[in-house]
Amino acid sequence: MCLGIPGRITAILDEAGMTAEVDISGVRRVVDVVCVAHADEPLSDLVGRWVLVHVGFAMSRIDEAEAHETLRLLGQIGELDGELAAMRGIEAA
Repeated sequence: MCLGIPGRITAILDEAGMTAEVDISGVRRVVDVVCVAHADEPLSDLVGRWVLVHVGFAMSRIDEAEAHETLRLLGQIGELDGELAAMRGIEAA
């Protein structure tokens, strides 16, 4: 199943390339932030923000409460571990 997973932007890696590092439940990934960047603010303003990540792209900004609730629900239905394992490149148990 393809899911959007909440993650928190921890660093801007390449302003020209619009990439950032995102922490998704302890897994750090490089994602494209072009969909969540705003022309009227510097990319550095994204650091600390929660986003919904899907196939390497931050698709939308979400608030922290929504991020935690989504992670909780994904864990409850058994989808979080599999998605995190896929991000780590290992098979889920």
